[in-house]
Order: sequence, then C-alpha cells, then structure tokens
Amino acid sequence: MAIERTFSIIKPDATRKNLVGKILARFESEGLRICGMRKVHMSLREAEGFYAVHAGRPFFAELTAFMSSGPCVVLVLEGENAILRNREIMGATNPAQAAEGTLRKLYADSIGENAVHGSDAPDTAATEIAWFFRGTELH
Repeated sequence: MAIERTFSIIKPDATRKNLVGKILARFESEGLRICGMRKVHMSLREAEGFYAVHAGRPFFAELTAFMSSGPCVVLVLEGENAILRNREIMGATNPAQAAEGTLRKLYADSIGENAVHGSDAPDTAATEIAWFFRGTELH
C-alpha cells in the first residue's frame, strides 16, 4: 500500500456547528495522520480561485459565497491510500446518498453545505495542498 497525502477542508457549516474536533478525531481514528492544519477565512476572491475548476458551472457562485461565509479548517492528511480513505470517510457529496456513519451522513445539511471537502486524485491533492501550504509547513 502506498503512503500518500491528501487535502481536506472542514467547511464553514461544520465549523459553525463546532464539529472540528469530532471530524479531526475521526480522521485520526481511521488511520490518517494530520501533517498540516490551519484555520482560514477565505475571501470570495480566494474561494473563486480555489474552486476555479468549477467556474461557469451553475453552482459556482453559491459554492464560493458559502466557502467564504466563515472560517474553514484546511488539512493535509497522510496515510495508506489517503485520498481514497478520506473519500470513504467523507461519504457521498449528497448527504441523503451518503453511507451510514460517514461524515456527510452525520454532519451535512445539504449537497452545498456538506461539512467537508476532499481531494479526488493525486494531482488534485498536490494542487490543493500547494494552494494553502508551503512544503516546509508539512510534518
């Protein structure tokens, strides 16, 4: 099995509901190590830059407004098959379709306000990690 790094965000809805500790504990209990973490409050412009891949899609304005509506916790997680593992822990984007016990099933309010974000592939993870962290900040 390959040790890899992935990127995750605890979104504004989850931070507003004081779920940061529960979500962090879940990542750790599932074997993912937190090797970088920061609390940020993205401006609308920063959210538009981070989610630029979705520019032009119908949900882009709503997504970026939401992601800039309050603080988030950005994370770099490390472990065996971390990208896939994190996505399994998060659950489906739509909490109504998420498996029981996943973070989105437990904590998400809607498709838009779904508690967490996670990279979907190694190249995406590398790009997203670099957006928020310098290599020297990861341990």
